[in-house]
Amino acid sequence: MSNQGLNVDLTMGTTPNLSEAYFSSGEASPASRFTVVSPGRVNLIGEHTDYNEGVVLPMAIEPHIRIEVTARRDRQMVLRTVWEGEPLVAVDLERPLCAADYHGVWTAYPCGVLACFQRLGWEVPGFEARISATLPAGGGLSSSAALEVGFATVVEALCGRQLPPAEKALLAQRAEHEFAGVPCGIMDPFAVTFGRAGHAMLLDCRTQALRYVRLATETISVVIVHSGVKHRLADGEYAKRRAECASAARLLGVDSLRDVSPARWKERQETLPLLERSRARHVLTEHQRTLEFVEALEAGNWEVAGERMYGSHRSLSEDYEVSCGELDLLVGLARGIPGVFGCRMTGGGFGGCVVALVSADRTAAVGEALRKGYKEATGLEPAVVVTRAADGAHVAFG
Repeated sequence: MSNQGLNVDLTMGTTPNLSEAYFSSGEASPASRFTVVSPGRVNLIGEHTDYNEGVVLPMAIEPHIRIEVTARRDRQMVLRTVWEGEPLVAVDLERPLCAADYHGVWTAYPCGVLACFQRLGWEVPGFEARISATLPAGGGLSSSAALEVGFATVVEALCGRQLPPAEKALLAQRAEHEFAGVPCGIMDPFAVTFGRAGHAMLLDCRTQALRYVRLATETISVVIVHSGVKHRLADGEYAKRRAECASAARLLGVDSLRDVSPARWKERQETLPLLERSRARHVLTEHQRTLEFVEALEAGNWEVAGERMYGSHRSLSEDYEVSCGELDLLVGLARGIPGVFGCRMTGGGFGGCVVALVSADRTAAVGEALRKGYKEATGLEPAVVVTRAADGAHVAFG
């Protein structure tokens, strides 16, 4: 994959994701009672390209995780959730946190973040956190990154200090690698950290440069449909795809699939084993589709943008093999509904959600048609969410 076509101005953007009143000077007195709102994200296009150093186009969404925080006088972190059956969790912050103690449990996400801050030498005071969410877990909408970036924002507020936003996103990524065991790329934590209302975000996962892309919300809307099938990326399929891409890159003589030029691909693709060839073909074509989708979006050419989404789904299903019957069904239903420009699976795959680009005046009808068609075919009641692009994780007071 060459850099050809990536001639857009990918300058690193800045956005006040944290409360300006709180972090007006970069340092502040520690807060004792506050709330952090941390959004999920949906990836409009550019799937499984982030860990191959390609480009992606996510946006932060309105469904979110909410963390209500109260400081304690001791060094205990006490976590409560609003979900029935989830016990209170107490963690001693005087002791180093170890990944082996949190294998396979949801507390791996906040504890991984706290462990990363411990290594940086931050002395985090004790606190209680009540966690609730409008964001479904396991839906491919990055509930894990929302939790990780959210807790990083909690630590900043408690300590009265602020990491540079990119460093915070990378800290969240490290927490997921080490404590959750998922070798994720940078897209999810960057989207949750840098989200801007009304905009998607074109992110170059090699350089970490980004450019905001305005969404014409008066003309189009973003509809997300949860299949009702939950995935678990830590079960190994995500890691397998990443290893397969690394193998393809080695066989092609490059460090990353991002470095495969069209000429090299044409010359060498037939020398690859079938599995590596399929995986690399998806990554290379998805990178180009993402750039073409952005061009179409900025030109208001919704039909072309939609066709790139359908092409993305086909590639993810056939070449990358991360779709499933329920996701394929939803995309097939969408193709037959007036007002849908394009639809594709979003997230790591093996369940979760599809995302559709829809004519704004047909949004309600499209959502109902997808809900009805899917329920008739599967017996499952899908969750349909219409969302605007939202701001990234931030502190809220009051």
